Amino acid sequence: MKKHFHFFWVFFLFAIHSLQAQTTPDLQKLDAYFEQMVKDWDVPGASIGIVQDGQLVFTGNYGTKEVDKNEKPDEHTLYAIASNSKAFTSAVLAMLVQEGKLNWNDRVMEHLPYFSLFDDPWISAHVTIRDLLSHRVGLGTFSGDVIWYKNEGSAEDFIKRAGKVPQAFEFRGGYGYSNLMYVTAGEIIRKITGKTWGENIQERILKPLGMDRTTTTAKDLDKRGNYVTPHGREEGINFPIAFEDWDTIGATGGLISSVSDVAKWMIFNMNHGIIGEDTLISRGNRNLMWTMHNVNVVDHTQPNDLGRHFSGYGLGWNLGDFHGKLMVGHTGGYDGMITAVTMIPEEKLGVVVLTNGHQSPIMAATYYAFDQFLGTGSKDWSGDMLKRSLANQANDTRIADIKKARVLNTKTSLSPSQFAGAYRSDIYGKIEVKEEKGALRLYFEDAPRLSASLKHWHYDTYEIIWDEKHAWFNFGTLQFLLNNKMQVVGMDFNIPNDDIFFEELKPVKINP
Repeated sequence: MKKHFHFFWVFFLFAIHSLQAQTTPDLQKLDAYFEQMVKDWDVPGASIGIVQDGQLVFTGNYGTKEVDKNEKPDEHTLYAIASNSKAFTSAVLAMLVQEGKLNWNDRVMEHLPYFSLFDDPWISAHVTIRDLLSHRVGLGTFSGDVIWYKNEGSAEDFIKRAGKVPQAFEFRGGYGYSNLMYVTAGEIIRKITGKTWGENIQERILKPLGMDRTTTTAKDLDKRGNYVTPHGREEGINFPIAFEDWDTIGATGGLISSVSDVAKWMIFNMNHGIIGEDTLISRGNRNLMWTMHNVNVVDHTQPNDLGRHFSGYGLGWNLGDFHGKLMVGHTGGYDGMITAVTMIPEEKLGVVVLTNGHQSPIMAATYYAFDQFLGTGSKDWSGDMLKRSLANQANDTRIADIKKARVLNTKTSLSPSQFAGAYRSDIYGKIEVKEEKGALRLYFEDAPRLSASLKHWHYDTYEIIWDEKHAWFNFGTLQFLLNNKMQVVGMDFNIPNDDIFFEELKPVKINP
């Protein structure tokens, strides 16, 4: 009797699983949901694709390529996919491992002798390629991104300057998402192959997979056509900004792609590195890249909306579970565009969401699609996540606090001309303040697009008035620091945002 009950229970569970796996979603309902979602989130435009069983089974395109221009995107429209490029970088490195040109446990200094971190010879000598790709070297999340942001210097320059960024946690003792370490991985690829990261991506991945629209450089956009405009957002208004060219830091976020092409990439990955008759990624490397090298805490004391039991990072991929099924993916944040690529490999199910604005529903769209295809729920992910997003924005009082603390009708300790001069940051290089036409101007070495005017705020603090609008920040102040001899010795930046940390610069005046 017990044996029969056991078989019945196993059959029942299998049947339930099969029904879930075979759920046929209402694609018209899905399309209508996404249409409303894009309007509710006030994102300029979005393109969404869903892959199932090796086919692109749904595409939805919403909004516009650029605000105030009624031009709808399609499945071939190009968006910057930013950090979704990281998985391409780890894939190329996997291919080099298979060719015997490197090992996952190679120490970075074996390939880039100039590499260093924290002025610590031991850590510098022991960082491996796996450490670079799993965000466990000891840098804080996004720490040092100010080094490369809109900077016209070389990748080697950025890597050398990264060595001066302060340590946030013990080596291999935590998680700190580091774009700089992926820039380093890209330089290793170039050093080993004698070809750029972009050339390797084109030859090893884009061409074999037929990703014909995808490019590694914004310089190709006009030639290819059909691309969106990125948008910043200020005081609830979306505004168009220029496309950034991330050639130099391509390994961390340089790819520009479409729903149609990313679908091919998802199908390839859910086929575990096999395209046609060719195995581009070996079984061992597939397993290694999808193995957690860094673990995030999951709250097991209460249920969560994803039915999540684990969360972590592999080699170029975020790893977790969705109602007990392995979920593999990544997100991407680029000036004016937010994107996501997410897969449930055992169901051969993947979702790509590309948007051209900063208030973006990428994961709301993803989870809603998974629920519809897997039968795991009917939650209004868009409504719930938009409510939380708006609440987080309302609770961010950093700029308001600066403005509230302003003291009017004050004067500087010295004449403005005495603040002028050259300053040097260990992690950046030279920053200059010049007096031009009776006003102060701010200039960053190798980053002319960060130039700004300085307007007196209070005491020895100035407001930064940027020459151009930026996506990640729009307000900030700069305080000149004096010693007890009333000499200007440095500057402190306060530019509230979650991505580019100007406060890390700490410039010191040269010959105060």
